[in-house]
Amino acid sequence: MNELYRNKTLNWTLLIAFAVALLYVLGARTLVPPDEGRYAEMAREMFASGDWITTRLNGIKYFEKPPLQTWMNALTFTLFGVGEWQARLWTGLCGLLGVLLTGLAGRRVFGARIGFYGALVLGSSIYWIACSQVNSLDMSLSAMMTLALCALLIAQRDGAAPAERRNWMLACWAGMALAVLAKGLIGVVLPGAVLVLYTLLSRDWAIWKRLHLGKGLLLFFLVAAPWFVLVGLRNPEQPHFFFIHEHFDRFLRKEHHREASWWIFFALLAVGSVPWAGVLLQGLLLGARRDALACERESQATAGAQRFRPRLMLLVWVVFILLFFTKSNSKLPGYIVPVFPAVALLIALYLDAGTRRSRMLTAGLTSLLGAGLLALVPFMERLAKKPGEDVVYAAYQPWVLAAGLVLLVGGALALLTARQMRRDLTVLVLAIAGFAGAQLLLVGFEPVAQVRAGSALLPALEAAGAADPKIPLYSVGIYEQSLTFYLGRTVTLVDYRDEFAFGLEQQPALWVPTIPAFTARWRRDAAAGVRNLAITRPEIVEELRRQGVPLRVVAGDARRVAIANF
Repeated sequence: MNELYRNKTLNWTLLIAFAVALLYVLGARTLVPPDEGRYAEMAREMFASGDWITTRLNGIKYFEKPPLQTWMNALTFTLFGVGEWQARLWTGLCGLLGVLLTGLAGRRVFGARIGFYGALVLGSSIYWIACSQVNSLDMSLSAMMTLALCALLIAQRDGAAPAERRNWMLACWAGMALAVLAKGLIGVVLPGAVLVLYTLLSRDWAIWKRLHLGKGLLLFFLVAAPWFVLVGLRNPEQPHFFFIHEHFDRFLRKEHHREASWWIFFALLAVGSVPWAGVLLQGLLLGARRDALACERESQATAGAQRFRPRLMLLVWVVFILLFFTKSNSKLPGYIVPVFPAVALLIALYLDAGTRRSRMLTAGLTSLLGAGLLALVPFMERLAKKPGEDVVYAAYQPWVLAAGLVLLVGGALALLTARQMRRDLTVLVLAIAGFAGAQLLLVGFEPVAQVRAGSALLPALEAAGAADPKIPLYSVGIYEQSLTFYLGRTVTLVDYRDEFAFGLEQQPALWVPTIPAFTARWRRDAAAGVRNLAITRPEIVEELRRQGVPLRVVAGDARRVAIANF
């Protein structure tokens, strides 16, 4: 039981079970706005229009992000049809790829047991699992950056053959290029800054001779540059908006209204590492200390020869990315997902070398978290933010209860195996408990997801003809990211700019700037017998009624209302 990592049958069984479970539940939930609906709709429009260069949202030019996610989603729509699991397939595969790369890097750089532990830790960390099943850019970027990190570790490890080093460094350059296509310059800026800081701290100046800069840069630009050239030729306004507004302004200014407390990413790292939060700090600290000691011994044994320090590289990766986004004035939870593969390897190193007491502490904290979820269940209805939504959280209660029980029992079993000095089995039990608990929480979120997306309105909207592109459909003071995807059509925005501001400056005919202008159209069409539909907020409906605007409520909930002029 202390050498499970050597059991090839077990390893393959775990991998297959993980992949099947991770991918099978991709269609278990409604697409939750804003991100899931937004990127699914962008891909649907790309798939429907056949234009794979100019990215659009709601028919409006949308250049906030590069196209990799949209391309992959449009490709899955082309291959498998338009749907929920198809929209999440790319992020699911990215999550799986990250686990495989982390396990491979751990095995090749640190040894078989570290590779086994690293894959288990990452594949059961709640934040990595959650982001693997959400259609957003964060997992796409993280997988590509994981490719860059793991390829660099494998290429630069001591004893790597010249051909192996070249090939893995080219994989690293390709990973950075794909990361740029996933989310922009951050895909090359972060790895580049990490490399510079690592060089300064380790004094490993020779690493720059081992990067294959010539071939690497050529490959990087061959992968990353073509789309930027083509989209810039078709849309001359795109380069300035994308490179200046979406990078420098977002980092330096607060105009995006995405500020948060300075400590938010540290808290997210701790919570997102569950069930391994109990050894997170120890892994970071001991990883640095062990790396320094190992290098000192190696330098003495090799008469001063320079050695690659992979643990230091991992630490710099984690700390720099955390501090970089902590400094940024734009803070979104998904920004720190790329640190988790490095964190998983550092935790794996500690699990291998740490004390039995530390593993018992981690198991105990997992059980405590499970007990906390059980204690939360009776109060979940109070989480409802809108009238009538308490029943939604009541429907979520059994799933939270089940997740709490899994973590409670799994932590207790891991505590027992840790006491019996069964190290591999302890790690495996905790990983299974963490993964199963995360899956239960995600699958059971469906009632809440339906309310967030407004999918209950779909039957009434479709019966009223909302899916018919011949019937004008307005979105007044609001934009429902998921509803438009499910209706399979675009809407005419009214008194709503937000993320569409830049695109509407280029295409002002695609919206109605004010509600009075909209009501004039609405009244005119009602008088002429032309059918109109609109989706808006409840308070706007009440104001329209006070103004005597002819309308009939088609469907509604506490968040939005669909109305018709017929």
